[in-house]
Amino acid sequence: MFGGMPERGELLWNPPADVLDHSEVGRYIRWLDDRGMTFGGYDDLWRWSVDDLEGFWGSLWEYFDIEAATPPEMVLGDESRTGFMPGRLPAHRWFPGATLNYASHALRGAGRGDGPALIAHSQTRPPVSLSSGELAAQVARCRAGLERLGVRRGDRVAAYLPNIPEAVVALLATAGLGAIWSSCAPEFGTRSVLDRLRQIEPVVLLAVDGYRYGAKEIDRVGEVAAIRADLPTVRSVVTVPYLDPEARLDGSLTWDELLAAGGPGDVGVEALPVPFDHPLYVLYSSGTTGLPKAIVRGHGGILVEHYKALALHGDLGPGDRFFWFSTTGWMMWNFLVSGLLVGATPVLFDGDPGHPDLGELWRLAGDVGVTFFGTSAPFLLACRKAGVSPGAVADLSAVRTVGSTGAPLPPEGYRWVHEELGDHAVLASISGGTDVCTAFVGGSPLVPVRAGEIPCRYLGAKVEAFDEEGEPVVGRQGELVISAPLPSMPVGFWGDVDGSRYRAAYFEGFPGVWTHGDWITIYEDGACVITGRSDATLNRGGVRMGTAELYSVVDAQPEVADSLVIHLEDPEGGPGRLLLFVQLVEGASLDDDLCSRVARALRSQLSPRHVPDEMHAVPGIPRTLSGKKLEVPVKRILTGTPPDAAASRGSLANPDTLDAFTRFASGP
Repeated sequence: MFGGMPERGELLWNPPADVLDHSEVGRYIRWLDDRGMTFGGYDDLWRWSVDDLEGFWGSLWEYFDIEAATPPEMVLGDESRTGFMPGRLPAHRWFPGATLNYASHALRGAGRGDGPALIAHSQTRPPVSLSSGELAAQVARCRAGLERLGVRRGDRVAAYLPNIPEAVVALLATAGLGAIWSSCAPEFGTRSVLDRLRQIEPVVLLAVDGYRYGAKEIDRVGEVAAIRADLPTVRSVVTVPYLDPEARLDGSLTWDELLAAGGPGDVGVEALPVPFDHPLYVLYSSGTTGLPKAIVRGHGGILVEHYKALALHGDLGPGDRFFWFSTTGWMMWNFLVSGLLVGATPVLFDGDPGHPDLGELWRLAGDVGVTFFGTSAPFLLACRKAGVSPGAVADLSAVRTVGSTGAPLPPEGYRWVHEELGDHAVLASISGGTDVCTAFVGGSPLVPVRAGEIPCRYLGAKVEAFDEEGEPVVGRQGELVISAPLPSMPVGFWGDVDGSRYRAAYFEGFPGVWTHGDWITIYEDGACVITGRSDATLNRGGVRMGTAELYSVVDAQPEVADSLVIHLEDPEGGPGRLLLFVQLVEGASLDDDLCSRVARALRSQLSPRHVPDEMHAVPGIPRTLSGKKLEVPVKRILTGTPPDAAASRGSLANPDTLDAFTRFASGP
């Protein structure tokens, strides 16, 4: 599990000599220097940021001029000074006494640039652009409309919306009321949506009638009706006409009617001050081991973390145009919206990134002058494999940074980006997750980029590699942990009153230390390589889904006794192979009818991208003595590992079931 010292990657990019004069992190360092703090380089700055949490996070509060209706009593509460093991609500330890609001800071930032506050392109309707004044006016009217519907502080507002301006407006309006936002992308089927939204009991549901994905029109009226019928707490539904401009779901308001109820466009936005840890939005885990975890994020934690990540690491500020391909069901959408905080213009895109070809997103970047182009590692690898030349497709001279996340980017992906975009664009491969709603390792204008390596640990993020004994290791693979608190760590899980589920999720592996679930190698200079997750999240075409969600659909078929799904990634960046194995009840067969029914159920209830490429019948599904399915060991068998090397038969309830998978193996 813990290997030796791997080779270092090829050096592809070095910071320019005048980087301190032309980057936000450089201005921050100069600001610290004026206050008597001098640092010899990025590593010195990082070590101060994780060793002096009060000094670092307190400096960000001042540097970014965070406005509080009630100022904080201190940076860290007493509990934080004595240990990291979370209490009932771990976010209570940050900036106690402060009251503020995320929405007011987002709208303040939106007014700092000269251009549009928001740009949105879609394959469903013409482009939309909002000025800072138009954005503020729509947020004000939406907020007043939600108030008219009875939404109050602490209520939940849920959205079944794509990545469009209405979703951004509604999020900010909800936050301004002190209510709590939660969104699911409309490509999610009813089962996936209900597994998430039932937990939080929303009072308002905003939904589209459908959308266009490439050349396909996807009607969602039936799904919205089913979702609404199974959410008894929903008092009001708001239709956002999208596929059909005249659409109205039965018994609902339209978006225009909601905003008209709010009054004229010049209504002021007066965001309600709430405590630092007051819930801002609820995000969801992938549902790998059961129902998706409903992860609660606080206003203040998101504010200070996103200011830091976007400005000091992303080098974003007024005049920048910030793009990241995402849906509203992924935390990168929330991260994208926070571009408003630093004065950047979020660029939204809704549709198929491969339609009409893989040049679509690059053309968008050229058309709107994107300065930070964010996407996924599989997308970059797919472009490389298809022979796409971004610079030939569009004028990308404005692009300074290419962001990559969602999966580890191999060295050839780094080299391709460097060769195609040249020295004027730096690659920032980042990793973090829904759990912290940010990245904790990634790039910085101050550090070099090597092929296959993530350049640094983020400021304030004490990321370490632990060996099996819980000791930090350098230069060899270990378990990725965060050994000091971050403000954006969850306030808690929804409904987890005593914090027991929260502690079990992150703090049982190494007591008092956050265990994230990735394997990581950290080098002496702070660069790192992440080699994969230890869970079984499926990520196909940008739609992330946990295996437990898929099993609940497949196992509902009467002929299926048990099932196992494995995703075999394509090292060249393609979609890979999704294999479904089923154990059938006695007398059943895996015929065309059953295969078709399983495919239809997965397509309608989860996502078209999670219909398996292959279905196979096996005598049994291997499980541990405690009943857990052996997804990772079976994946190893399918890639050529002998069964006895992939799993310990003595730990299995049905060890002979492993052997059936060898006939599907593709070799090492």
